[in-house]
Amino acid sequence: MATRIRLQRHGRKGRPIFTIVVADSRAKRDGRFIERLGQYNPNTNPATIDLAFDRALDWVMKGAEASDTARAILSYKGVMMKKHLLGGVSKGALTLEQVEVKFNAWLESKEAQITGKVANLVASKEDSKKARLAAETEANQKRAASIQAKNTPAVEVAEEVVEEEVVAEAAEESAVEVAEVAAPEAVVAEEAAPEAVVAEEAAPEAAAEEAPAE
Repeated sequence: MATRIRLQRHGRKGRPIFTIVVADSRAKRDGRFIERLGQYNPNTNPATIDLAFDRALDWVMKGAEASDTARAILSYKGVMMKKHLLGGVSKGALTLEQVEVKFNAWLESKEAQITGKVANLVASKEDSKKARLAAETEANQKRAASIQAKNTPAVEVAEEVVEEEVVAEAAEESAVEVAEVAAPEAVVAEEAAPEAVVAEEAAPEAAAEEAPAE
């Protein structure tokens, strides 16, 4: 019976979660399987992989073929690297101690890469958050400046109207004061008017008295 390491799809639409299984190559994708090896969750960044390393290595050493995605997962977790090193042992090129040293060095390098990626993702997320906050602050400042610019002309016009009203009131008060000052002079002029009338009436009499003298 040909065995195959592949993925079975689970989860809801748009957010799948895959189970890594060993199954008969003739079975349906989501049908019966021989053994469950782990789980693969691509919804996280980086992807979350839970794998039974020893069991997966055992099946690979027995000749189980892997699908393209399953092979990528096994390579990512170091199963294919360990198989390659153990092949060197079978050929007499390496000892088991050397295999362990080389594999541990490979694991440390891989872990450093993963840690660096996670750190970069966190830094990128923080930078993105700061950029969004800065953009939001700038937008709020522009909005406040725009509102202030719209409200300022109305205030200035109101101040100008108040100033004009004050000037008008001052002019009216000045006119009233001038009128009050000019009133006594008008009264004097009215009082002087009868004397002028008397003088005009006396003028003919004077003329009559002078006439016989001629």
